Amino acid sequence: MRIVLDTNVMVSALLSPSNTPSQLLRLIVTGSIDLVLDDRIYAEYKTVLSRPKFKFDPQRVDELLDFIFAEGEFVVATPLHINIPDPKDLPFLEVAIVSNADSIITGNQKHFPTKIIDKLGIVVQSPGQFLDFLTEYNR
Repeated sequence: MRIVLDTNVMVSALLSPSNTPSQLLRLIVTGSIDLVLDDRIYAEYKTVLSRPKFKFDPQRVDELLDFIFAEGEFVVATPLHINIPDPKDLPFLEVAIVSNADSIITGNQKHFPTKIIDKLGIVVQSPGQFLDFLTEYNR
């Protein structure tokens, strides 16, 4: 299973080690699912996770980013010329398409309108929806 993980899910996972996003992050770290990304997404992870307002342990963030850099599947995405509510989310969509990822996991599904996503054949799910899907898939 290959996923593209929106930065908001990564932040949520680090804010609370017992929530659904953190369960998803554990699946990535243990190799149960594969994380697909590009340099832009990696740079966003690095920038956002380093923001002082989150008060994340810098060593923990560095370890996570080192893991992602070493184990994540980096791709080169083809630019899309479409309008979505938050243009900063376009890299996630571009990476999902070029990598044929199984899903984009986000806490902001409204940023990926169904009428656009359906035309592109992309699945966008919340962390909970994805974990439910994964449970059913593995039965």
